[in-house]
Amino acid sequence: MNWQNRLITIYLYVCKHYQQNLWIYSQRMSNHADLSFSDEEVITLFLFGVMDKHREIKGIYEYADRYLRDWFPRLPSYVAYVQRLNRVADVFAPLLALIQQEQETKNAGQVWLTDSFPVILARQGRRFNACVAKQLADSGYCSTKKLYYHGVRVHIIGRRQPGSLPIPEYIGVTGASDHDGKIFDQIRPQLYNNELYGDKAYQRPDAECIRRAQNLTVLTPVKKQKGQHHLEPQDQWLSTAVSRVWQPIEALFAWIEEKTGIECASKVRSYNGLMVHVFGKLAAALFFWNFLRVSS
Repeated sequence: MNWQNRLITIYLYVCKHYQQNLWIYSQRMSNHADLSFSDEEVITLFLFGVMDKHREIKGIYEYADRYLRDWFPRLPSYVAYVQRLNRVADVFAPLLALIQQEQETKNAGQVWLTDSFPVILARQGRRFNACVAKQLADSGYCSTKKLYYHGVRVHIIGRRQPGSLPIPEYIGVTGASDHDGKIFDQIRPQLYNNELYGDKAYQRPDAECIRRAQNLTVLTPVKKQKGQHHLEPQDQWLSTAVSRVWQPIEALFAWIEEKTGIECASKVRSYNGLMVHVFGKLAAALFFWNFLRVSS
């Protein structure tokens, strides 16, 4: 699919759902606001820019200003565009939910895979002075990257698809300090009759009770006991087997990062900007995977 058809596909999808129900999530404008550049165009331009691998809003705007004036003749100034984008920040989360609902689930009976990845507003020493999006973001530690940061954590539970990336079914965003296990405890009551693979953070002392109550088997690598230097052979084999099944969720995160640059949010300056950055980029990634990937 060429870029023109891709742009039209995004615009038609956004218009359809915005006019049906997404419009209720956008902020109301004053009676004298200039709406010649519509909310649908604001959202479409952002999604298209992210899929075109522009990492920052300024890059998206500059590309549109230079090459897409014929498509967006009423494109406002950069400052006005950012203001309009922040006004529709609450649209991206329900838009992401709609894209998830319409995705093709090839193997609904497959096991779940779960993990989280960071979205970093400030890292290391700079996190102490960070004050962006305090309503949600805070300071935490990412063990995978061995990094202290100020930001949020994106949690995903996806269906395993052999030979392909997992299909996300549950997506949530919390502060960086929220432990994976704590968040899993909140979503766990909705999970039944399946197996779920995660890393050591999802290990629970009440795993047997969960299995009996919900028919949900939570499988994680085996933790070493205090003072234990090496795992027993059977524990090592189990950990290796679990890690092999669980690894595709990490591949999904790497693909989302490569496609959108979501993990670096150092240019975000407000809560609304953070919502656009997180949910807007996730929506762009999943829209591309579900509707544009095959024909690209």
